[in-house]
Amino acid sequence: MPVLETPDGRYIVVKGRLWRRTNPNLSEEKREHLVKALMDARRAVKEAKRSGDEAAMKRARAAVDAAKHGLGERGPVWWTDGTPDQNRRMVTNTTYAEWYAGLEAA
Repeated sequence: MPVLETPDGRYIVVKGRLWRRTNPNLSEEKREHLVKALMDARRAVKEAKRSGDEAAMKRARAAVDAAKHGLGERGPVWWTDGTPDQNRRMVTNTTYAEWYAGLEAA
């Protein structure tokens, strides 16, 4: 099943919730580097959960956050037109509600 993307390409919709997409202006090399760092950090979170090591968990979660910021999925928005961020909100409670309702009606 293809990923549902908002018409402006800023978000994907997962289970009715908006999630900010990766900054499309990143170079392929930079994006690949950050995705690898994100996957490594997520594996570290899994390992920290398994081991119960709270300090390792804190470091791993910080690494996930840093990678997500680098990718543009968290932190300041990567677009420049002043449109506010709607990340993590239910799509029905955003400016995309009408668009989304039209998809469900189709």
